[in-house]
Amino acid sequence: MTVAKPTSITLEEFLVLPETNPASQYIDGEIIQKPMPKTRHSRLQGKLTDAINRVTEELRIAYAFPELRCTFAGRSIVPDIAVLRWEQIKFDENGEPVDDVLVAPAWTIEILSPEQSPNRVTGNILHCLKQGCELGWLVDPGDRSVLVFLPQQQPELRHGHDALTVLDGIDLQLTTDQVFSWLKMR
Repeated sequence: MTVAKPTSITLEEFLVLPETNPASQYIDGEIIQKPMPKTRHSRLQGKLTDAINRVTEELRIAYAFPELRCTFAGRSIVPDIAVLRWEQIKFDENGEPVDDVLVAPAWTIEILSPEQSPNRVTGNILHCLKQGCELGWLVDPGDRSVLVFLPQQQPELRHGHDALTVLDGIDLQLTTDQVFSWLKMR
């Protein structure tokens, strides 16, 4: 029995399709739906987003957006957290951010879900780095580690009391243990 390979579509065709929940991404001509986030994933996503925005928004350094579609260099991806430097954010005449983000985020954060392919998620981080992204994190709640990606460098595995690299210009000190301590709610 032969299984038919899905027909590939163009990025332009993908972008006019209705949004899905959870979000679908366009990668190498294929539509790939992200898994539905579960409690630990959502908790880490919310706490990281809040921690970053608490030190960046008022000073207009950057802004962390959860589940923001970023379309650039032939892909349309939805990182768990996309951090844009303030100058990357386009605003309309009312001072509100425009909906379409057509650049790689300055910092992309992915929180691995058990149903996700680590290689596919890592591929999205590497794609971002090739297109000007300054920093990538792959957060793995399963083993309480963070894989830190910087352009033109080998990734570094951080765990325990290891300090985590953040974007230049952001005054935020975090260790891997601090990030995973957010999972405790009492």
